[in-house]
Amino acid sequence: MSRRQQIVETFKMSRQVDPAIGWWMLGAFVAFGALGFALFFWLLPGEGTFSLVMSIIGALLIGFLAMMIVFSRRAQKAAYARMEGQLGAAARTLSMLRRGWSVEEMVAFNKQQDLVHRVVGPPGIVLVGEGNPNRLKPLLTSEHKKHERVAAEYPVHEVIVGDGEGQVPLRKLVRHIQKLGRQVKPAELTEIMQRLKALDASRPKIPMPRGPVPTSMKGMRQNLRGR
Repeated sequence: MSRRQQIVETFKMSRQVDPAIGWWMLGAFVAFGALGFALFFWLLPGEGTFSLVMSIIGALLIGFLAMMIVFSRRAQKAAYARMEGQLGAAARTLSMLRRGWSVEEMVAFNKQQDLVHRVVGPPGIVLVGEGNPNRLKPLLTSEHKKHERVAAEYPVHEVIVGDGEGQVPLRKLVRHIQKLGRQVKPAELTEIMQRLKALDASRPKIPMPRGPVPTSMKGMRQNLRGR
């Protein structure tokens, strides 16, 4: 799709979750446009046609910029709301991490579809669990021990996605991981990845299913077989 089509589709999907997004965008355009007009009209010398035209252009530019900022913020919030509670939502959120980060989806799971994903970056190794917190704790503990065995001198963090106490909301997941700090040098990241390859080679690799999210392990296996 073209850039314009992407914006239109994003707006349509966001409006399903946030019906007021159009009014917020319009309000931002009008409010900041009026502020921009007053600012330009006051700063520009004279009161002729040139000053009026430039004030109108400035108002449109500032209003449009404010409208797009509001659209971006509310569309992102709506996207998180759509993903809440879906299988693999944390993995899709982690894909927003940029250069310098490596994300491995579903390095561990159980029959109840509780998942553990792995992020390797400046903080070291971050294990991200999504699902039932009580079932995730032993799963994360097991993965923590496995990763410590192959990378004992590097920090291993645990994060559980959720809205409960001690958990990290989905919308704050990326920011939380980025705030864990820089505990590993860039040159050491390559060594960590090499060590983790041996760990990953000892267990079957199961990619995240594409398309509609299955609601059972049977559906997940069928997706993996291409059925």
